[in-house]
Amino acid sequence: MSQKIFRKGFLALAVTTALGISAVAQADVVIGVAGPHTGANASFGEQYWRGASQAAEDINAAGGVNGEKIKLVKADDACEPKQAVAVANRLVDQDKALAVVGHFCSSSSIPASEVYDEAGVIAMTPGSTNPVVTERGLSGMFRMCGRDDQQGVVAGNYIVDTLKAKKVAILHDKDTYGQGLADATKAQLAKRGVKEVLYEGLTRGEKDFNALVTKLRASGAEVVYFGGLHPEAGPLVRQMREQGLTAVFLSGDGIVTDELVTTAGGPQYTKGVLMTFGADPRKIPDGQPVIEKFRAGGFEPEGYTLYAYATLQALAAGFNGAGANDAAKASEWLKSHPVQTVLGKKEWDKKGDLKVSDYVVYEWDGNGKYHQQ
Repeated sequence: MSQKIFRKGFLALAVTTALGISAVAQADVVIGVAGPHTGANASFGEQYWRGASQAAEDINAAGGVNGEKIKLVKADDACEPKQAVAVANRLVDQDKALAVVGHFCSSSSIPASEVYDEAGVIAMTPGSTNPVVTERGLSGMFRMCGRDDQQGVVAGNYIVDTLKAKKVAILHDKDTYGQGLADATKAQLAKRGVKEVLYEGLTRGEKDFNALVTKLRASGAEVVYFGGLHPEAGPLVRQMREQGLTAVFLSGDGIVTDELVTTAGGPQYTKGVLMTFGADPRKIPDGQPVIEKFRAGGFEPEGYTLYAYATLQALAAGFNGAGANDAAKASEWLKSHPVQTVLGKKEWDKKGDLKVSDYVVYEWDGNGKYHQQ
């Protein structure tokens, strides 16, 4: 080999090495945003993405995560468990994600979190409320929301104390979230001395509920409680009203989207619908500057938008607090330190659950908007 060729090779190696060092020094902190970005529940994925994107922009402008920039990766699970596992593996193996904002459906979060746990990736869900999510001893699994055994208590007590109902029909969509929430409400009603007059499941994707509405009419139900999501809740409440069934319709945080009105066919059908959700995040003083940014851009931060923003804030605080982009250290830090977020101060217990839950009841008005009671 000539000296000239050797010098060129050495120079190329030196440049490559230097570039490699530079790339490591300026590496991105990859964080997945996992949820239903397509399909019937894509409105929730849109809320997640909007919230996380604005949070990433703001955190990066303030210095990032231990001096590195956050890079978000969209991971679409369509609220399907098998797809959730597939995207979880992709986030881990291909994208090299350090953390995950997600998932949304509990039936997706539960299997996907097993993948993250094995890979040492921290995950925090803005919206999965089934108790099992945090009951399996996974050290890196957190929530930015409450649990269904808390939400069901609020719904059950409201039915008894405020609505004064004696005849309650309980429906669910046979999914981990929907049936879990329905059962939690059913359990609280039982504690309060109310036995349901009908307990029945329907199928996700189903649109014709006329036979079910006939059963509801025959049951004499004063309140219909539904554990599920808006794609089924909308057509169900419309068909109830079309058949003259005026029973109060109450559901959970799975219908916290303007898409409920669309799937129902208009606000005339959703007027008076009740739902449980956390205290309106748009009224929390800590989040007002961020809310103004969203509205200035023509987007109303409804539902889980601010929950996703707060989730990314918490993950970033965990890494910065630990002083290292290490998921295990960040998890330990989060379980022993409070974090100021757009939702106010948040603290977690050893399971990864919030120490304080704030479920309240909302009502939809005649203009297709919901308001905290």
